Amino acid sequence: MLPVERRNRILNLLRAEGVVRVNDLSETLDVSEITIRRDLEQLEVEGLLERTHGGAIFNQRIRLEPLYSEKHRTHQAEKRLIGTAGAGLVAAGDTLLVNSGSTTLQLFRHLALKRDLKVITSNMSAFLEVQGAALELLLVGGSYRAQSNSLVGPLALLSLQQVFAGKCFIGVDGVSLKYGMTTPNLQEAEVARTMIERTHGQVIILADHSKIGVVADFVTAPLEKVDILVTDAGIHPEYADELRALGVEVIVAEG
Repeated sequence: MLPVERRNRILNLLRAEGVVRVNDLSETLDVSEITIRRDLEQLEVEGLLERTHGGAIFNQRIRLEPLYSEKHRTHQAEKRLIGTAGAGLVAAGDTLLVNSGSTTLQLFRHLALKRDLKVITSNMSAFLEVQGAALELLLVGGSYRAQSNSLVGPLALLSLQQVFAGKCFIGVDGVSLKYGMTTPNLQEAEVARTMIERTHGQVIILADHSKIGVVADFVTAPLEKVDILVTDAGIHPEYADELRALGVEVIVAEG
């Protein structure tokens, strides 16, 4: 088998499984583990996968940002579980920073049941979700961005520079071992990054399993800035182990 054919086989297996191991590929393709490692190294250089200690993880790229309405319709059950688990990390008296996104919207639906909270957010949907709730809601201001139903831009960043929070909850479009947390839009990345910088406690990422191994164009934060990832049972166990090895606590939200 030619090297290009072997690498295509590896990519096809990755697309199907999400994760592959060197020893399994060696047996399946009947070549040495050294050869497989060289193949994985070349495919990583080409941006098609991320190597792990024992194998590789498929690397998906986001080229276009989906509409907020489209995001809202996908993986709804998983996002509800993530919102519940995220709210369980919040205590009375907390001050929170929360960015935009359909998963952070689910967090707001559970925060509305809590008391004695101060929540600072760029998520316009929060206004409707917490009406009548016993919490203080502050919108950051700035320019309205319909694509994400959020507030962004210089005024949003300026207002965030005036606050500190004990915890922040950040929704992202991609979680990558190599590239960290990413999103397709620069303005969204700037808001989320500033929220992380203005947090003196836990940085908590909310992302369903479809975001794991995904890379978008703009970096929100590297993994070393993240304390906790709340995701769902769809995450591959090996990917969760790799994240834990890098110091990220992984909470799998289950019903």
